[in-house]
Amino acid sequence: MEILGTTLRIYVDTADALTTTAAFYERITGATAQRFDRGGVSVAAVGCFLVMSGPPEEIDLLRKLTATVAVKDVTEAHVTLTAAGAQIVAGPVPTPAGRSLIALHPDGSVFEYVDRNPTP
Repeated sequence: MEILGTTLRIYVDTADALTTTAAFYERITGATAQRFDRGGVSVAAVGCFLVMSGPPEEIDLLRKLTATVAVKDVTEAHVTLTAAGAQIVAGPVPTPAGRSLIALHPDGSVFEYVDRNPTP
């Protein structure tokens, strides 16, 4: 499984804070935010940062994810993770950012794996 990088997660309380925070990260990275909604959560992806805002019950679930790991291919990640003893909790599923799965590692860590191949 080829790991391409990680994404840092930032949680904010309101849609206004999401806009302000995304603008800050656009300024420091020089990247333009990719905005989308997923499961009631508003997301701004800016470079290696993922800024999220939404209902507390959704955000509380997302906070359980240790990190998002970019991989070359989610299908390959699924095979590798399962063979190594991880439990696939969700996915693979298509998202605006690419195919995604969530895995529970044997040590209790929960990671999202995304292949960044956007689906139309």
